[in-house]
Amino acid sequence: MSIKIKLQVTRQEFVLDVDLDIPERGVTAIFGPSGCGKTTLLRAISGLEKSLGGFLKVGGTVWQEHKHVLPAHRRPLGYVFQEASLFPHLNVRRNLEYGVKRVPEAERKISLKHIIRLLKIEHLLERKPSYLSGGERQRVAIARALAVSPQLLLMDEPLASLDLKSRQEILPYIESLHREFDIPVIYVSHSTDEVARLADYLVLLEAGRVTAAGAISDMLTRLDLPLAHGRDAEALIEATVSGHDENYHLTYLDSAGGRFTVINKELQVGSSVRLRIAARDVSLTLEPQSRTSIQNIFPATVEEIVPEGNAQVTICLMMGGVPLLACITRKSASELDLKPNKLIYAQVKSVSLLS
Repeated sequence: MSIKIKLQVTRQEFVLDVDLDIPERGVTAIFGPSGCGKTTLLRAISGLEKSLGGFLKVGGTVWQEHKHVLPAHRRPLGYVFQEASLFPHLNVRRNLEYGVKRVPEAERKISLKHIIRLLKIEHLLERKPSYLSGGERQRVAIARALAVSPQLLLMDEPLASLDLKSRQEILPYIESLHREFDIPVIYVSHSTDEVARLADYLVLLEAGRVTAAGAISDMLTRLDLPLAHGRDAEALIEATVSGHDENYHLTYLDSAGGRFTVINKELQVGSSVRLRIAARDVSLTLEPQSRTSIQNIFPATVEEIVPEGNAQVTICLMMGGVPLLACITRKSASELDLKPNKLIYAQVKSVSLLS
């Protein structure tokens, strides 16, 4: 099943015209510059913004088709805004109960106790919003959105108003939502860090139009898209914790591209992790090196080479079916005689764990 979105919204000179088919599982990130229509798209999905005709289907239920338009209050979704928007005169418990009361008892699929426990807000239940920190207010806002047992969760830059410490504290809670409740999430952000950590599927939006959409690992490494260029170009790789070396304090992570070795992480064997590898941290060699401090060296095939200004090139590699980016000098590419389909070895100098 998928979420099918074909909506058009006109605001004076701005037109949002979107035709999308996105997964009904995991997190879909809507990414683009300010003013491209990200929030307008979420509001149109929620029914808060009127769409001219169009079609909207979530799972097996049609929310909009021609003259049939399900009003906003009848759409089974949760919405988390940039600001928590809690009722200031109600304490946390009553804010949450307000969400629960919106849903008939027979349709309540998520236990409020479960939500409270997952988001660790038990100690906040008797406080009013004015006595909460920014991060605490957003956790309560997320809890209230989940309390309606939604079929879809919309999140509109929920971390934008928080400081760095609060963002880092709340990210793990957002990561756990779709796994814990199996609710698809559409997440709007202009932060590449948030998108890299949370998204399974990525939609690029520009001037009200979708420019590209696909799995996050593919989108970040497509050389025809801007995300694959510049200092922040990177690849994401899904891996599984396969073991630990207690003697050298290392952790081993298995991926389709090979086994990564990283400094010891307190992770359970068998757990899933996401690796982030910057293009600037990948060097290339024609032969596997043995006497080197670099632990992560993998055979790879050159897929595509694109110039970056006058001095550098970005190379898309395929490593056991996993895409990887490398940014090196034009001189190095020439000396290595790099060309599509050539077998080389990728030396990964640094690996970050995102989850």
